[in-house]
Amino acid sequence: MDFLESLDPQILVGVAVAVVVIAAVAYLFSSKKPKGYLDPENFKDFKLVKRTQLSHNVAKFKFELPTPTAVLGLPIGQHISCRGKDAQGEEIIKPYTPTTLDSDVGYFELVIKMYPQGRMSHHFREMRVGDHLAVKGPKGRFKYQPGQVRAFGMLAGGSGITPMFQVARAILENPKDKTKVHLIYANVTYEDILVKEELDGLARNYPDRFKIYYVLNQPPEVWDGGVGFVSKEMIQEHLPAPAHDIQILRCGPPPMNKAMAGHLEALGYAPEMQFQF
Repeated sequence: MDFLESLDPQILVGVAVAVVVIAAVAYLFSSKKPKGYLDPENFKDFKLVKRTQLSHNVAKFKFELPTPTAVLGLPIGQHISCRGKDAQGEEIIKPYTPTTLDSDVGYFELVIKMYPQGRMSHHFREMRVGDHLAVKGPKGRFKYQPGQVRAFGMLAGGSGITPMFQVARAILENPKDKTKVHLIYANVTYEDILVKEELDGLARNYPDRFKIYYVLNQPPEVWDGGVGFVSKEMIQEHLPAPAHDIQILRCGPPPMNKAMAGHLEALGYAPEMQFQF
């Protein structure tokens, strides 16, 4: 006490103000965003509470978080690792991107295409309401800050739509983010198109900021989208031209990723303008 009484009152006031400021900043940072339930090092189990069959080989899985206000805590454009067992009972770990954001509190969802010979597909095919999925994360190299580019061009194939949908939703649902999104989404048949209702909803709700062009290898008789494989001409017409303030995101089967890399290079998109999930 003698030490404190000997200090200049102005110093004591300054110290008190600094303590209050530090406490206020700490409170703001801690209260700004609810703590996520992901652990990058350890798997955590999440309960399946709803399973919705979307087609013969695609289903939406809804997993419950520990509390109704909890968030997963997954940064935009990153993914989670899911652990399961294949048909032989061997452990398998595979990355998936939720179609939900942290604005969807209390749960997260995965839209899964289940392939006949897919090892993790077997695990999801066997999952029933009440079962648990082991998850850890976040994982991934993609980092996003609102406004970091003027526009995104997206090239997605098959289930490669999930990270694109997640990024597009986060951008479009943020009223402060003016970034535009141009998406080319390729599939074999109309039935293969994932989250089509949600994508069409984004196009309706944000007509000035979100454009989507569907491409099918085997289109139905009545079809106004692209036909065949994604071409250089489609990219030129539907994605933003090469520029320092745009970025092209790619996610699809390896043959598609390789072909798109060749198209983009030929069209003048520098490596730093591209990112592959």
